[in-house]
Amino acid sequence: MIDNGPKLSQINYSQLIMFQVRPFVKMDFECVQAIYQEGIDTGLATFQTEVKSWFEWDASFLHDCRLVLLNENNRVCGWAALSPVSSRCCYAGVAEVTVYMASDTRGYGGGEMLLNALVACSEKHGIWTLKAGIFEQNKASIRLHQKCGFKLLGIQEGLGKLGNRWINVAAMERRSKVVGID
Repeated sequence: MIDNGPKLSQINYSQLIMFQVRPFVKMDFECVQAIYQEGIDTGLATFQTEVKSWFEWDASFLHDCRLVLLNENNRVCGWAALSPVSSRCCYAGVAEVTVYMASDTRGYGGGEMLLNALVACSEKHGIWTLKAGIFEQNKASIRLHQKCGFKLLGIQEGLGKLGNRWINVAAMERRSKVVGID
């Protein structure tokens, strides 16, 4: 007997979500704040305990490579941006990655699409190294970054404190194969 794959009645269509990535615009900020708050609430995503205001957020990220992920209903369900790691000119091509997904859209491939788009955007803007610091217990984010070409450099033990507990942070990095190779 030939197996032709799952029958139509066996496919869970509620798990098929179509995404698209586009540049962030200021009108997206309210959705970005809400998604960031979800990340704060998990206790797995950031040392921040409060959502940044527009002015704090805008000042903390490079103006290039601010992206949002939209679902099929044009709802912002993820965002990504880059932060400079230093003001020194020798680090002009090094940036830190920030990626957040709305809780109801995690696990459907949108994070990978968004992070890959951020990598492509970073290379278009001359970034040769991307860094990420991810809470060690955030295994899904570590796997996502590995899928997108980041390698684990090591675990920084007790790098920061969240409330009354010390957090270990996975240091990850992705070196471009097209920028800064000369």
